[in-house]
Amino acid sequence: MKNTLEIINKRTEWFREARFGMFIHWGIYSIPGRGEWLRSHERLTIEQYEPYFKAFDPKFYNPREWAKQAKAAGMKYLVLTAKHHDGFCLFDSEYTDYKATNTPAKRDLVREFVEAVRAEGLKVGLYFSLIDWHHPDYPKYNDLIHPMRGREEYKEEKIDFSNYLTYMHKQVKEIVTKYGKLDILWFDYSYENMMGEKWQATKLMEMVRHYQPDVIVDNRLETSGEGFGSIVTDDIKPYSGDFVSPEQIVPHTGIRNAKGEPVPWELCLTMNNNWAYNPTDNLYKSPKTLIHKLVDCVSKNGNMILNVGPDALGCINNSSLKILDAFHTWMAKNSESIYGCGATDLPKPDWGYYTKKGNIIYAHIFEQPIGPIALLGLKESEIQRMSFLHDGSEVQISKSWTTNAYKGVCFAQFGAIPHFTYPLPDEIDSVIKIELNTDK
Repeated sequence: MKNTLEIINKRTEWFREARFGMFIHWGIYSIPGRGEWLRSHERLTIEQYEPYFKAFDPKFYNPREWAKQAKAAGMKYLVLTAKHHDGFCLFDSEYTDYKATNTPAKRDLVREFVEAVRAEGLKVGLYFSLIDWHHPDYPKYNDLIHPMRGREEYKEEKIDFSNYLTYMHKQVKEIVTKYGKLDILWFDYSYENMMGEKWQATKLMEMVRHYQPDVIVDNRLETSGEGFGSIVTDDIKPYSGDFVSPEQIVPHTGIRNAKGEPVPWELCLTMNNNWAYNPTDNLYKSPKTLIHKLVDCVSKNGNMILNVGPDALGCINNSSLKILDAFHTWMAKNSESIYGCGATDLPKPDWGYYTKKGNIIYAHIFEQPIGPIALLGLKESEIQRMSFLHDGSEVQISKSWTTNAYKGVCFAQFGAIPHFTYPLPDEIDSVIKIELNTDK
């Protein structure tokens, strides 16, 4: 099964056009509200975790509303945790009783989700954990992260890992055959010796591609957020995935392969400091910070998928909704500078970032300037027209006496008097649309 950057770029065309998506971490761990890694962090046994399974009853679950909120915020795709590391399935798997249909919910929540997302005209993705802390044949005693790691009663336990792999592969087959066309399949994740062919990754991807030839897959069959994988090498594995998945950090120069060619990538980012619902975590990033991070990613040829963690009843909390509303306000006027945009060959300005699409440069101004701003890398002769993106009002090339000393540097001014300081129209990010005479 051949895999090349050319094939990857073709498959990810829509993804790189979209640039912005929503991640949704949700499951029975939303009841205790201490994170999706609760079992591992607190070393809980299956029996201690069982009350959350028996209590799971998200009576306000309405994925159509989630999709509407994502769409309003300017997001183009959604990815839901169909199964996380605890092994609990939001879908109606034939191979386990540990699933939503056996809880008070009594529904295939994944089916409702994919149908709701498609109904809103958005791309749909499902997250699937390669790790399973519920399955009896998953390694425990010597594992790095299993809840039962280091417990003496598991020291001599005999497991049949091949049995686990058969189970895992069958569940992935369910995911890619039962829910129609999927746009994204988000595997998570590999660590220590649990990576690549340990998962029978080539065989797994051959099956995935057989049923979903166009699905976009992340790179975590062979790595985690700590690495890039073979997609950035000259030897791209069949299971390399189609994009790199940095977590909670924006790569400072984007991500390129060994030849210097850009490869698709996507920052996965939380609004606060937890992926799953945690009512005590009120350390939310500001809308300004999050919008800036989206622009930062796009300026480096990347995407951003922003997470929400609905509560146990299926609701997205007010803090998260306020952030989505802020994205709605900004994207409603400025999304043109995000969708289909990427990096320029211009030096990064000190006032913000550039993004580019065709012969248009978008200047994202984060900081209040004093007087005109320097458009480093651009020449006056190249510029056909400049305007603010949010209202189409003219932005002039500055001819101020204050800039005369800086020969060869093109400056833009906001108001009628060039050396005056005018407030930015948008304190989060004011975007100037710079239309060039020729491709830059």
